[in-house]
Amino acid sequence: MPEFVGTPNGSGRRFAVVASRFNETVTRALAEGAVDALTRHGAAFDDVDVVWVPGAWELPAAMRKVLSSDRYAAVVAVGAVVRGETPHFDYVAGEAARGLADASAEYDVPVALGLLTTDTMEQAEARAGGAHGNKGWDAAMAAMEMADLFDRLAAADEASDELEGAGADDGED
Repeated sequence: MPEFVGTPNGSGRRFAVVASRFNETVTRALAEGAVDALTRHGAAFDDVDVVWVPGAWELPAAMRKVLSSDRYAAVVAVGAVVRGETPHFDYVAGEAARGLADASAEYDVPVALGLLTTDTMEQAEARAGGAHGNKGWDAAMAAMEMADLFDRLAAADEASDELEGAGADDGED
């Protein structure tokens, strides 16, 4: 039984990081973490584009535009939605995440989620290079792994198609 596993390898691949500016001290650290992970794992600095949007709500629309370009092996979304005193958090966080998942499914390109949803700014800071690491870095690692996995699966499909084509009987004698 074949098993397919991707590795975090950015070499020869192009990536985008779509980042929300809202809560910028956190989101800038997330975006920098993502770019750092991509370049440390083989992606050329010039093969990483960073796209800034006003807030998490705008991430899905920008993601769809980025994915429609067909330029990227995978895309990383980063942002920070911090709970406040109103239900605004619930709508923005949930709908942004759903929109990103929908975009990934529609375009069949991996979208890694580095969207923080925290109760406090301190929790967000801890996940943007603090005590809990950098979730932008983590999302970029997942993006590279998924891009590599998609390439491996595509190569297996091509090999299978070639084998089927080589052994096909065209029905003529």
